[in-house]
Amino acid sequence: MVNRDNYHLVKSYLSYLGGVVQLDPDTIDRYWFYLRHLLLWADATPFNSVQDISLAFPAYLATARLDGKDGMLSHSSLRKIAQTSKRFLFWAKMTFPREFRKLPIGWIDALRPPRHIQPMHEHVFVTLDEMKQIAALEIPEGNLALRRDQAGAAMLFVSGMRAGALGSLPIEAVDLPNLTVKQWTSLGVATKNSKSATTYLLNIPELLAAVEQWDAFIRERLPPSAAWFTPIISQWGEQRVSAEAVTCNRNARIIKRMRKLFAVANLPYKSPHKFRHGHAVYALQRAKTMADYKAVSMNLMHEDIRVTDGIYAPLISDEVRQRVTQLVGQPGLRSAANGDLAELIRKMPDPQLSEMLVVIAERLAG
Repeated sequence: MVNRDNYHLVKSYLSYLGGVVQLDPDTIDRYWFYLRHLLLWADATPFNSVQDISLAFPAYLATARLDGKDGMLSHSSLRKIAQTSKRFLFWAKMTFPREFRKLPIGWIDALRPPRHIQPMHEHVFVTLDEMKQIAALEIPEGNLALRRDQAGAAMLFVSGMRAGALGSLPIEAVDLPNLTVKQWTSLGVATKNSKSATTYLLNIPELLAAVEQWDAFIRERLPPSAAWFTPIISQWGEQRVSAEAVTCNRNARIIKRMRKLFAVANLPYKSPHKFRHGHAVYALQRAKTMADYKAVSMNLMHEDIRVTDGIYAPLISDEVRQRVTQLVGQPGLRSAANGDLAELIRKMPDPQLSEMLVVIAERLAG
């Protein structure tokens, strides 16, 4: 039987997310789905004593099922359940320090999805070379739709924004002279979890040229409130930009147009979100300090550097390994007890290396 106090504590956390953090109802519903598994695992044990449960949480998740179905939960769902449970327990320990004083922080931080079911797959992202090939396409001036698509692809890469944000982005939110984009919900920009932030563009001249040409073209013809990735009206064989409001199908429209653009560029199709991955990989590979690493995380509008690391560390594991070993392979940073620390890190598995990077980044970036 689920512990009644545990249930009310989860409901209090969800109320906090809605009232204080201002998460939208759909996101809160997903969090409830994730935390229900923590409730079922804890059963009658109070949350402040769950470290004593003999069945480890990852072991429980390895056998978890979809509601009313025989299928197993996907690795993505298991990862989100573990991450959400960790954030919830950290919140509980900070909000109720006396009640949760016996629950070790180290135990909470160690929560992970089951390791033995993690799938091996190739990480896909749009590369800079692919993006340059798209930006170099010679498109007839009369083909406004394809010119817009080319500029939109370049904007996705240099900004790292999601497709939903690009589809709802007004012209007035783009400030190219200062390489900034106002991803503000007050301007109608649709962002994940309704976050608002001013983000910055990668200074890649070949890509910015396509963005700037399109930006100048539409500013002469449309009001500031019109969509930057504007609808195109075709009539009698001619195309013109439109100030019409963007429909709710903007994501599907961008996906369709990117498919066409990749086909014209003779490249294998990659979804709009893969431009965001390409942006992150390009930026993180060129980060010279841990403060740079944190800046990239903030520009992606991630809540925590751990989110950035969890998503992109596998894509840049070689670069991460090189940078961390350079950080510790300096005079004065050797450990007599553990031998050559730099050599130790060179042999370290990627998951442990990833965790070390997060710790170093938070300590140095502040």
